[in-house]
Amino acid sequence: MMFLEILNNFYKYKRKFLSFRNYGIKTNNAEIKLLFFGTDNFSLPTLKILHKNCNCRGHGDLGVVTSFKNPANCVREYAQQHNLLLYKWPVSPSDCMLYDIGIVVSFGHLIPTSVIQAFPLGMINVHASLLPRWRGAAPIIHAIMNGDTETGVSIMRIEPKRFDVGGVFAQCCVPIKPHVLMPELHTQLAEEGAKLLMKVIKTYPQSFEKVEVQNEDKVTYAPKITERLTEANWLTMSSLQLYNRYRALYGYKMLNTKFLGKNLNLIDVRLPSSNSTDVISNNFPDYEQPGSFVFSKELKCLLVLCAQRTHIEVHQLRLEGKKTMTAADFNNGFIKKLNGEKSTFTCNKSSVLI
Repeated sequence: MMFLEILNNFYKYKRKFLSFRNYGIKTNNAEIKLLFFGTDNFSLPTLKILHKNCNCRGHGDLGVVTSFKNPANCVREYAQQHNLLLYKWPVSPSDCMLYDIGIVVSFGHLIPTSVIQAFPLGMINVHASLLPRWRGAAPIIHAIMNGDTETGVSIMRIEPKRFDVGGVFAQCCVPIKPHVLMPELHTQLAEEGAKLLMKVIKTYPQSFEKVEVQNEDKVTYAPKITERLTEANWLTMSSLQLYNRYRALYGYKMLNTKFLGKNLNLIDVRLPSSNSTDVISNNFPDYEQPGSFVFSKELKCLLVLCAQRTHIEVHQLRLEGKKTMTAADFNNGFIKKLNGEKSTFTCNKSSVLI
């Protein structure tokens, strides 16, 4: 144990007082070695741009730390294809001492203090929001779900023991288009984050001197998405709120409801057109409950009553145990068999609390 402590102290002394070696990524006054931490397709654009700009003169100038639990790991595949030095998580502080700075992008693990402190320049993170808004695991989903009109990316310092609380080096804003779906915004933010990080790295040390402390009074949180958040609550949610939730979950989870006691996924959901407004006014009296729906032959979709007397269009859906079907197929296969009974989607008990 004493030998390891002496060895670690030697590396710390060596890295602190010797000049940067002539390899790695070129900055304003040095070339620095980077250890990248990432696991998914949000991480990959950053790894690619770091690799492209890395003046690699030896194996290990750009290292990669990732998880080996998931066999379909695009970060690990890229590192292997390009002969980048690969570390299996958890990584040891002694391995981190071989690098100048740690780069974290969509990693999903709380990094130990010993690992953070092993890097002479610390660790920085690409976060997919304009911090301090939307700290947490699902910032993109929560931004769309909340109806935000803009979001962005933040390059921030990693601090021990807590996620997303460190000082911010740089930010860039990205507008959220009214009908954008989560995967499109996810891709856009991943690319913007990669470019912004590269700018911060290349302008070191000046970029590291301008760190903005996050305003704790403006913090909002973006926790992991639970199954409860996938349930359409017709009683409390307006058509716009349901549509925003559909867009936010698209490509990750299905917005769902209940029909005759069975789960039903809402595959294609749209805001109402002017034509559907006329159909609704003719078919839903004031006493009709949210969740009630009719099939429109003209629009070839279901028109579902939501809270606040709003409504939404459903064009494709999937009933439990069945394949995805159009609204017309659902009408022919199920609604007509109700023999005039009221057509209603219902909420799970848990969704009433949302």
